[in-house]
Amino acid sequence: MRAPKRDVAIIGVGTTKYGEHWNYSLKDLITEAGIKAIQDANIAGKDIELIVGGSMSSGMFVGQEHTGALFADYMGLNPMAAIRTEAACASSSVAMRVGVMAVASGMYDCVAVGGAEKMTDVYGSHAITTLAGAMDRENEAYFGLTFPGVYAMMARRHMHQYGTTREQLAMVAVKNHGNALYNPHAQYRRKISVDDVLKSQLVADPLRLLDCSPIADGAACIVIVSAESAKKYTDTPIYIRASAQASDTLGLYMRKDITTIGANVHAARHAYKMAGVTTKEIDLAEIHDCFTINEIISCEDLGFCKKGEGGKMVEDGETQIGGRIPVNTSGGLKAKGHPVGATGAGQLVELVEQLRGDSGKRQVKGAETGLAHNVGGSGSTSVIHILSRNRGKV
Repeated sequence: MRAPKRDVAIIGVGTTKYGEHWNYSLKDLITEAGIKAIQDANIAGKDIELIVGGSMSSGMFVGQEHTGALFADYMGLNPMAAIRTEAACASSSVAMRVGVMAVASGMYDCVAVGGAEKMTDVYGSHAITTLAGAMDRENEAYFGLTFPGVYAMMARRHMHQYGTTREQLAMVAVKNHGNALYNPHAQYRRKISVDDVLKSQLVADPLRLLDCSPIADGAACIVIVSAESAKKYTDTPIYIRASAQASDTLGLYMRKDITTIGANVHAARHAYKMAGVTTKEIDLAEIHDCFTINEIISCEDLGFCKKGEGGKMVEDGETQIGGRIPVNTSGGLKAKGHPVGATGAGQLVELVEQLRGDSGKRQVKGAETGLAHNVGGSGSTSVIHILSRNRGKV
């Protein structure tokens, strides 16, 4: 993976609240997030040269395809180039990668990236069927496997192989709900206890209802420019030190070890090399916790702890705000919400707010560098971005 020709910086971010937006359409969500990002960047719409928007399955959820053009249309930015990216739950992180490449190449100077999804307009069974399109439909979904089942198998094997406990899984949910209390954008702003998790409805053994992220509506948008021009727009640009992506098998059944997501390991290796940092220099991380086990496995894959010690890491408080490496200060997918096409962009919005020092009671003191980790499916796609207050050398 080659280093980009130009450094890239974030100058503006915007997000909707995540949740069940019965009175909002997909268009409304896109427009709100986009306007907020443009205002935050102190630019005019005419300054944007390209839009890259992620959406996993807007056709199945609301019957609307061709969302690249939709983004441009309802943000009032026609005529311009507009692209939709799709990589399941990593759709808007891939949008960011495309945007970064566009600016880094010198082809564009100002790009709006983001994502949106409107998931709550369909019945739960329809949503489950739609999300199953992110796995191997012929060999997994066809036989009734769903994503709770996929991650339940990963959890059960991790528990067997490394001694991870049911209580440690619950501690992930408790921590992330605690962080979401102080996030005005979060879907679920309420405390829960380990006992609440353990007594919640069984979904796929050992995972219970409070181990699972909810479906949600939401959108997030980010404005990026060349690093050389960033200070023209803001006194606090946030620099994109790394943008890395890797793939693993689409089907879980094809993997040698279901307690490790190979795409995470490879993407992390590239990201750290590109940014010129080690895990010790990461001050906080937004990690894809679609199910509690995924936060534990991903902390291991990304090198924040040794293999098999992710559960103990949570139990020892290392991932709390104030701990060694705060994880999911936003509340994560678990409590902030998981509008799949918007999730990756939303993680980046959280990091930008943290690195600017604008996160209020959930602020990580002295945060200089943050990592965002976003996966599609059961880890078939893994995208990692490293952001920093310092430009560094890319």
